[in-house]
Amino acid sequence: MTLTLYQLEGCPYCERVVDRLNELDVDFESVWVDGLHSKRNDVKRVSGQRAVPVLVDDERGVTMAESERILEYLGTSYAT
Repeated sequence: MTLTLYQLEGCPYCERVVDRLNELDVDFESVWVDGLHSKRNDVKRVSGQRAVPVLVDDERGVTMAESERILEYLGTSYAT
């Protein structure tokens, strides 16, 4: 399983997603992005926009933004 979370240091929305991933004991990789929207080219490349957090689930072919959507996805896909 390969989950990648694009996040920004100090972002409370990103921290909520990280907390949930840790609660579910799901392994993931973090990609730290620049504070300036204009420099978030990696995020734009994978998601079509520059906001974070963005979760990429390669195994399931899912890429999504917005913490609430990500939390819902994690709950339905990874909670036991």
